[in-house]
Amino acid sequence: MNLEIVLSMAGGLGLFLFGMRVMSESIEKVAGAKLRQILEQLTTNRFMGILVGIIFTAIIQSSSACTVMVVSFVNSGLMNLYQAAGVIFGANIGTTVTSLLVSFKLERIAPVILLVGVILVMFCKKQKITKFGEIIIGFGILFMGLSTMSGAMSGMKDSPAVMNLFASLKTPILGVLLGAVLTAVIQSSSVTVSIMVLMANQGLLGLDMCMFIILGCNIGACTSALLASLTGKKDAKRAASIHLLFNVIGTVIVYLIFIVNVHQVVELISRAAHQDAGRVVAYAHIVIKLFQVVIMSPFIGAIVRLTYLLVPGDDKKIGYRDLHQLKYIGEKVVFNPATAMVEVIKELDRMASLASENLNRAMNALITLDEEEIEEVYTVEENIDFLSHAISDYLVKINQTTLPIEDLKSIGALFHVVNDIERIGDHAENIADAAKNRIDTGVDFSKDAQAELGMMLDMVNTLLRFSLEMFVKSSDEHEEDINHLEEAIDEKERELQHKHLDRLTKNECTPEAGVLFSDIISGLERVADHATNIAFATMGADT
Repeated sequence: MNLEIVLSMAGGLGLFLFGMRVMSESIEKVAGAKLRQILEQLTTNRFMGILVGIIFTAIIQSSSACTVMVVSFVNSGLMNLYQAAGVIFGANIGTTVTSLLVSFKLERIAPVILLVGVILVMFCKKQKITKFGEIIIGFGILFMGLSTMSGAMSGMKDSPAVMNLFASLKTPILGVLLGAVLTAVIQSSSVTVSIMVLMANQGLLGLDMCMFIILGCNIGACTSALLASLTGKKDAKRAASIHLLFNVIGTVIVYLIFIVNVHQVVELISRAAHQDAGRVVAYAHIVIKLFQVVIMSPFIGAIVRLTYLLVPGDDKKIGYRDLHQLKYIGEKVVFNPATAMVEVIKELDRMASLASENLNRAMNALITLDEEEIEEVYTVEENIDFLSHAISDYLVKINQTTLPIEDLKSIGALFHVVNDIERIGDHAENIADAAKNRIDTGVDFSKDAQAELGMMLDMVNTLLRFSLEMFVKSSDEHEEDINHLEEAIDEKERELQHKHLDRLTKNECTPEAGVLFSDIISGLERVADHATNIAFATMGADT
């Protein structure tokens, strides 16, 4: 085998891998947010999860990307292990689409596909169309790489050394190991099986041996999810273990069948594929995956329970009050661009709950003058400030990655949400300062003033609750309620300012108490403004 063939093979493989990456990342950019919503909403039972996994992986052309996303979802608490198992099972079927496309020899029209993609990218101004063009470019590059590899492989048949090397692959277990190692290195079973399709077409690999290499590819495909789960929580590791158990157990079962009947299986599939060797490999890949899913689906519950033996124990619980710790994002959390925004929103929801809780703590301390509670306000405020900086830094980080287009539109709005929540925390701290002032100066509030403060706080709390629900769920369910409440709070603030002036003129309260009262209701009104900003922060992001 001369140097030219080696270089052609290496170049073709490089184009294939690059094309696969460009296509997969471009699809995630264009459809990642929608696919994520499908994953969240349509995986309520194992059978729907399997179907979603098939469709999802068939679209993005990568079971590894799908599985890593599922691991990230489990890590964030958006999906339980039983839901994850269904999607992972389905992803193993969806991954067969790539090799099936390769078996249809689409590399012949690869230059045309590539040209169409380039035209769309160069001459269209709409972002979604240019991103769609990038998908087509990736598809074209992928098949150009296949064409290059196919040409190089045709030259390999003339090399006795190469033919002797492939002929020496006779031991089934060696085929399984070869498939596992190659796939672990390449990080894609689709790529490995596609290369086998080309080799089978060129007569470089026997079909019997291809069956065993496919089984090895199944195991090697687990590498991406296992690596992604290393920095995740226990359940993330368990989700990756589901993928591993599915492939290992399924491979052992099919291996035992092949040891006895591989010739009959190949002969049966060959008849269905009209004796096309490449198509036999692609069809076999589909049949193996379907068989594994069918025989193992009834045991999803047992597999999930087995993961608890492989990954025992529980994670340390991070509560709302745990200081200077991120719960959903950070260095020790699985990172996936398609789920990054979901994790940010969950962390923002946690930060907002801290701020809301602290506001109520500060208002209570204002009346009770509980010094321990005042100090608690200051401690929690430090944590809110930490979360503000940490989340902002994370938003900067993910803004530099391949986020879905819809998510990119929301980045700017989320920076504002961080600021609004941090300002609510500041108002809680101001109220704690007012409580300390009361202790130091002996200022007293009348019962009427206390009742009015409680009434306004109730309105602000309701608005905060509606706003957070609207922000987290991206729902307009409370839109009218929020608008009415915000107007009502503005009106209530004006009304209470007039009442406190009346009390001052009647000498029913001291000037010092009046200043504190006025500042507090003004602060509560501004909290309502910040809450309203949070509610509508991402409403225009999709337009």
